Amino acid sequence: MPAGNPLRDSLTAGKFCYVVELVASRLTREARLLEVASQLAQVPGIVAGSITSYAGGAMGRDPIRVGTAARARGLVPNIHLTCVNRDVPAARRALEDLHALGIENVLALSGDYPKTSASEAKPSPQQPIFDLDSVQLVTLIAEMRAKGLPFWISVAVSPFKYTEADCAYQYLKLEKKIAAGADCAITQLGYDAKKFRELKRYLDERNLRTPLLGSVYVLHAKAAEKMSKGEPPGCWVSPELLEQIKIETQSADKGMAARLERAASMVAILRGLGYAGAYIGGDHRADHVRWIIKRSEALAPKWQELADRLAFAPKSAFYFCDSALASSKKPSFAPSSSTATPGGAPIARLLDTLGRIFPVNKPGKLRDFLTTMFRWIDKRPKLSRGVERFEFAIKSPLFGCQACGNCVLGHMEYVCPQTCPKGMRNGPCGGTLNGRCEVVDKPCVWVEVYARAKSEKRMEDLKIYIPPRNKSLAGTSSWINYFLARDSRPGHPNFESRDGGASGPSTTSSSRAQSGASTEPRAHGDGALIHIDHK
Repeated sequence: MPAGNPLRDSLTAGKFCYVVELVASRLTREARLLEVASQLAQVPGIVAGSITSYAGGAMGRDPIRVGTAARARGLVPNIHLTCVNRDVPAARRALEDLHALGIENVLALSGDYPKTSASEAKPSPQQPIFDLDSVQLVTLIAEMRAKGLPFWISVAVSPFKYTEADCAYQYLKLEKKIAAGADCAITQLGYDAKKFRELKRYLDERNLRTPLLGSVYVLHAKAAEKMSKGEPPGCWVSPELLEQIKIETQSADKGMAARLERAASMVAILRGLGYAGAYIGGDHRADHVRWIIKRSEALAPKWQELADRLAFAPKSAFYFCDSALASSKKPSFAPSSSTATPGGAPIARLLDTLGRIFPVNKPGKLRDFLTTMFRWIDKRPKLSRGVERFEFAIKSPLFGCQACGNCVLGHMEYVCPQTCPKGMRNGPCGGTLNGRCEVVDKPCVWVEVYARAKSEKRMEDLKIYIPPRNKSLAGTSSWINYFLARDSRPGHPNFESRDGGASGPSTTSSSRAQSGASTEPRAHGDGALIHIDHK
């Protein structure tokens, strides 16, 4: 078994490395996965095997068990830890299990929405649990690391988004993950060198030196057909690439040589762009991976020429920078002005104005009066319930409120996070396609958040970390909870801990200090007690 942690050691030393994805599907025999792990462990340059969980929304084999067995065969595991059906205590227990087994590498993911079966693309009839999002999960892992558990945290990012809101939010959310404690980032799959370059430049401009691994998926015809329809969520193959692959499959080898050559070309491009490594999926045969690595080294000198050919994107694709790949001109990543929502939402503007007139978020007589009043009301159950019903009657038709008791409307441009099927509080998941939700056929709620923030010139505020909600407050008044400091919100994390209690305000203070984004309430915000936690 390899000594130390080759993934961490390679990325820390700046040595280009390879991680190979092992899909722990129930359709694959576990013995076969472990045989593959044994073979991959013998390939020079491979520093980890990434063990999937809920890939495509289908429950697979236990990644911790598979990863532990793979390590015994010489392959260091990188365990996918998703937020699917895990609350904070469950996530903590999984991390404690990993530590007890001596596994350090964790890929923190929100996770795909569960499907009814591995063969169906329909959402599960049972409402899955998404009490955490990936930023909150990274924060939790970093806190446990600060207590002595030596985790190496990987996160996902998709530069292959072709509308402004989708693209911008992927980068904003990556910044949140880095601030929370992420050690490296792995791209989702795509076949557009310009997007690979865009992500690298985005981080470089901000002096964020987080190592990047580019996803290199060995794309065969069946997978290409599914991805052309947006399946699994977050994956997309252009019609042009799909047609090219169909032509390639007519060859005697069914397109094998062409797809391996494409993968090797992508690795060469990643090397040229300054990526830290390649994340290889779609083919985990050791001889194929060994060939891809060797061939990429031969192709390395002409990576820019290869990059010009890797340009499979929608015709109306959005890019932050349209300069040529080889250009030395420093690009600007300011969002374009053409997609702003003129004037923003009228209700949001009204509430901002009321928030400035009645700044109840600041110490003073008004806040003291309201605190005293709500403390008095809280001691009278019927009155307390009446306040909750009154609050809900106002906020439900306006914002789709679901009475979570931890209102953060003021930090999300008056868009309720509970209207997201996954309840994301720190940005969209990676499953959006052209601004549409992966679960239901409607626009992603974060498109509206982005549009309003951009219209009001509050883009930096989108980087504020929002902690997990305190589930025990569901069905209670967020107004009362805010003034009595029970709720969980930016600057005041107060969610349920492992022992069923609450995690106090100091829980995420160290992570927030890294981000530079203020979590203090601002003078403007929603007013008239529509939502008390002002920006």
